[in-house]
Amino acid sequence: MTENNNNEFIEDNELTLGLDTLAVRAGIARTSEGEHCEPIFTTSSFVFDSAEQAAARFSGDEAGNVYSRYTNPTIRSFQDRIAALEGAETAVATSSGMAAILSTCLALLKAGEHVVCSRSVFGTTSVLFTKYLQKFGVQVTFVSLTDYDAWENAITDNTRLLFLETPSNPLCEVADIERLSSIAKAKDCLLVVDNCFCTPALQRPIDLGADIVIHSATKYLDGQGRCMGGVVVGREEQMDEVLSFIRTCGATLSPFNAWIFLKSLETLRIRMQAHSTNALELAWWLNEQEAIEKVFYAGLPTHEGHVLARKQQKAFGGVLSFRVKGGREEAWRFIDATQMLSLTANLGDAKTTIVHPGTTTHGRLSDEEKQEAGITDNLIRIAVGLEDINDIIADCQRGIDAL
Repeated sequence: MTENNNNEFIEDNELTLGLDTLAVRAGIARTSEGEHCEPIFTTSSFVFDSAEQAAARFSGDEAGNVYSRYTNPTIRSFQDRIAALEGAETAVATSSGMAAILSTCLALLKAGEHVVCSRSVFGTTSVLFTKYLQKFGVQVTFVSLTDYDAWENAITDNTRLLFLETPSNPLCEVADIERLSSIAKAKDCLLVVDNCFCTPALQRPIDLGADIVIHSATKYLDGQGRCMGGVVVGREEQMDEVLSFIRTCGATLSPFNAWIFLKSLETLRIRMQAHSTNALELAWWLNEQEAIEKVFYAGLPTHEGHVLARKQQKAFGGVLSFRVKGGREEAWRFIDATQMLSLTANLGDAKTTIVHPGTTTHGRLSDEEKQEAGITDNLIRIAVGLEDINDIIADCQRGIDAL
């Protein structure tokens, strides 16, 4: 894809563009005004030239805008750009990351079908599967992210989806996407990968065999904690079903938020490299502190997924977690002693954030579910931002001093 001299975006299948170029140029569709920055189409509906055209647009016989619940040029530009970055055929934007997961499941699953899901997922994702989807007759089996025999053995005749995060939240476990893809394809299942922690700047699951990739755009795709959004990318066959669900049920991204994400994507690789550099240095520092029991970050050679992460990721990302010596009291004491880090459950922000997963992001899990997922009382998660790394370390030193 490229631009011609008339400022119209054109398809050029023979031209291979780098990720940085796609992050800046993909999805541009200029209007007759010739604007350089992508416009925001803040309209709920669109005007038709005739009743015949309106009928053709609503039926799908003619391409074009109908209603911003499911057709909007700004949202389409964001969808086209993230699809290009992920190497996917197409994308569907949603109102949040959880809306992206819900829309995918409700569009592609029906009562009586089965999902195999990693235990190592965001707490709300686990609740969605166990509390709500099962209400509608969708069965779920949870397995260890890196136990590939367990994945294969859990698949039954009615299994439709395999769902995982890699790296996982919050323990940064790394799954072999190619291996899980082989398992899924052999059983005629779809492999769905939440790529929130890496983004396409560091990892492209579709290149490794995944069928569908999901993002909470609220995180690194925005990068500054400004707004909510999600996106699902994959083949047109599945994405048409997801779009049909969005059209009907309305879990729609706003045009303004889509524009924010468009502008943020222009700096995605640069930001992800900086997050990764800071996180690696903090992980090494934490690993040397006597008050820290264990550090979870794939950038450390001692991490079980280190070799695999080096193979399928370009860097190790900005999120790490660690266990302090002690329990919940010590973890809270560490968190409360920091002065600069933001105590918030969001991640992917330019500002470093710190949180206690067991009582926040994974607080709705039962004690048994937490134990199975490795969410202990002394676990702390840090999403490393873009501040000076010496200042981040100094604030963590305040946490250690309080123990």
